[in-house]
Amino acid sequence: MNSSSWGLLAVFLGVLLVAAWPVGIWLARLSSGNLPPWMLRLEAPLYRLAGTSADQSMKWSHYALALLAFNLLGVLMVYALQRLQVWLPLNPAGMAAVSPDSAFNTAISFVANTNWQGYAGESTMSYLTQMLALAVQNFLSAATGIAVVFALFRGFAARSTGVIGNFWVDVTRITAWLLVPLSLVFAVFLVGQGVIQNFDSYKEATTLEVTSYSQPKKDAAGEVMKDAKGEPVMEDLKADKQTLAMGPVASQEAIKMLGTNGGGFFNANSAHPYENPTALVNFFQMLAIFLIPAGLVFAFGRVVGDSRQGWAVLATMTVIFVMAVVAITPAEQAGNPLLLPLGVDQAASALQSGGNMEGKETRFGINASALFAVITTAASCGAVNAMHDSFTPLGGMVPMVMMQLGEVVFGGVGTGLYGMLVFAILAVFIAGLMIGRTPEYLGKKIESHEMKLVSIAILITPILVLAGTAIAVMAGAGRAGIANPGAHGFSEILYALTSAANNNGSAFAGLSANTPFYNTLLGLVMWLGRFGVIVPVLAIAGALAAKKRLPVTAGTMPTHGPLFVFLLIGTVLLVGLLNYVPALALGPVVEHLMLWPAK
Repeated sequence: MNSSSWGLLAVFLGVLLVAAWPVGIWLARLSSGNLPPWMLRLEAPLYRLAGTSADQSMKWSHYALALLAFNLLGVLMVYALQRLQVWLPLNPAGMAAVSPDSAFNTAISFVANTNWQGYAGESTMSYLTQMLALAVQNFLSAATGIAVVFALFRGFAARSTGVIGNFWVDVTRITAWLLVPLSLVFAVFLVGQGVIQNFDSYKEATTLEVTSYSQPKKDAAGEVMKDAKGEPVMEDLKADKQTLAMGPVASQEAIKMLGTNGGGFFNANSAHPYENPTALVNFFQMLAIFLIPAGLVFAFGRVVGDSRQGWAVLATMTVIFVMAVVAITPAEQAGNPLLLPLGVDQAASALQSGGNMEGKETRFGINASALFAVITTAASCGAVNAMHDSFTPLGGMVPMVMMQLGEVVFGGVGTGLYGMLVFAILAVFIAGLMIGRTPEYLGKKIESHEMKLVSIAILITPILVLAGTAIAVMAGAGRAGIANPGAHGFSEILYALTSAANNNGSAFAGLSANTPFYNTLLGLVMWLGRFGVIVPVLAIAGALAAKKRLPVTAGTMPTHGPLFVFLLIGTVLLVGLLNYVPALALGPVVEHLMLWPAK
């Protein structure tokens, strides 16, 4: 890494720390219900309409059922809007109804906070679908993740109550008093920087240069014409026009980042100048991805009554995050050795050529693209400002590994912290075994019931990833989507299943995944990867809430110092990553060895 990449990383972490602190204070107040009276008066009628109240708490099973029902209803709504959009208003480009398998995949994707997109948004979704289906779920899926971590907070802080809050109250407060205000401010900033926000019809512009290209010639019936040998008859064409897509982009872009959703209005996502027009916007988009996850760490310390616990978790996340940035940036700065001149020192040649610029925006370069890639995959965001498929083998492996760790390094809104706290419970259990004591975390005994739930929460994702990858590489329909046979093709499939199961949504987009096979497989993996973890986490919260909170004694293992941070880092890396080592060896590791044969 050079001085500019170190400087960018330092500035990012410094600004994040300053911005996340007040957000954490507000999140703690939202979790405890310590709100101004005028807010309580405004939200009270909503609870009466829903048949509940802010004082009515739920057991974990009722909380989970409400959450699942709410999200299932969201899937049905998003699916219906896609299938009916051809007859609905705000469709100036005349978008047709989305196919059943693509609509199924997208509905689950946005409800699960994955935002996997097997389609190009500007050529598939109407303005109404983008706003009413996708953007609305960007808010609600983010609120769901934060609600789950709030429930876990209460499980640690409770004193034998057995209840973990009210799902309907949590979702309402998170959406109304956190996500909407932050998104409004961020959207105004984005518009000021050049992100578009309109309902105009698509525009046709005259290009500065005429583009020459060839395509198969078609007959009057629309069929491709073939010659005597059965080959397509090609015709040479020229074009001097380009269609520019319009739409309400800034409003979706704001919650896309703040809610760690990642689904772009345009196919190019944050590499598109209408979504990410300036270097300043690029920096604030990266900041927005981590803002709420980092704020939740500070909120955690406040809710459990010991801010040192939040700092310990934050230190763990930051160390792993910096390690990932330090790994990916030099890999991309080194460039592709197959493109270096013979007889020229590889390091000097890479420095002169600017490194591996394939698939990267020249506006941002390697440093900002590498940092963005780590941020978006450390969080369950999936927004991209560069093509991860074009990264070097080891450079592309870093975002894959960040997802395979469970996206607990800051992670998605809510999901990252509750995933890290699951690893923290596992870490204190391991420490308890080593010293021969019943493990405790934040005054709560960790017993066999909790460890069974922890095992389910940790293992469900790798099972989905590895089983899904095996199915895809064995099935003919799965192999048909591979555009790059060999190790890289395997990496594309592994990345897709990793992204889906961990609710990320980014892709090695060389894989043709908009097919009935992949839409169905990835849709099921996204649903199980999201709620297969949430349900056991809520069960853990309920079990902890029913336990007495024990006082700290001389034999209590401290969970706020450097020793625990080291133990937690080791637990995350060993338990979170070891499941994937054989699969990584077949993909990016083999590809790296093929790329650097002299090494």
